[in-house]
Amino acid sequence: MTLTLPALAFLFVAGVGAGLTGSIAGLASLVSYPALLAVGLPPLTANITNTIALLGTTAGAAAGSRPELDGQWSRLKVLCAITAAGGALGAALLLYTPPGVFTIVVPFLIAGASILLFLGPHLRKSAGPAHGIGPASGVAAFGVAIYGGYFGAAAGVLMLALLSTVWAQSLARSNAAKNIATGAANFIAAVVFAFTGKAYWPAVVALCLGSVLGSWIGPSIVRRVPATPLRIVIGLAGLGLAGTLAYQAFAV
Repeated sequence: MTLTLPALAFLFVAGVGAGLTGSIAGLASLVSYPALLAVGLPPLTANITNTIALLGTTAGAAAGSRPELDGQWSRLKVLCAITAAGGALGAALLLYTPPGVFTIVVPFLIAGASILLFLGPHLRKSAGPAHGIGPASGVAAFGVAIYGGYFGAAAGVLMLALLSTVWAQSLARSNAAKNIATGAANFIAAVVFAFTGKAYWPAVVALCLGSVLGSWIGPSIVRRVPATPLRIVIGLAGLGLAGTLAYQAFAV
């Protein structure tokens, strides 16, 4: 297929929106994946194209989050190694397994993560401060990365909920770490997908350029918005997405 110039412009704008929502709330695919379907890409091609294109979100968010990432790189190296491995496994699952199981389970994962995001500060107080990646949180991060490599919608919500619970730091710093951790999973999945021949590269370029711009702006918004209202908005958006995906999975 061949996309027209207006269709590519539409994907660029969608990329800006995906970059904003991804860097702020971890919901980039909520914008970008439907946009790819809207211009006529088949679901599997759209998913693979989306994963590669959203590497721009990681690049833009990293550039825009330098103050929040300061002092976090030592533990992020460990976290990114875990999520990169999970992303590779998720990509393999997408290519070689039927999607039925994930279609059913994903809404519950996202709903659970959204609720966990609401409760994160209280759970963190109960558990006490944590500064690294323990066995339990490492396994959880690996699981989130598998899902991120497989499909990725709201993978950032899952990761933000996890980091907000186990790391004693501001929401803005946890959000910046989330962008890097999910980006590592996305990068490995994108490398796998790039060699399948199923990506639609004009759409990748248009969406990626837009996502770089949107995700570069996003961290400055997180930096200025009070944490509690932002946490509530992200959690509600996650619950809304969970409800939509549940309806799609179970509607007869």
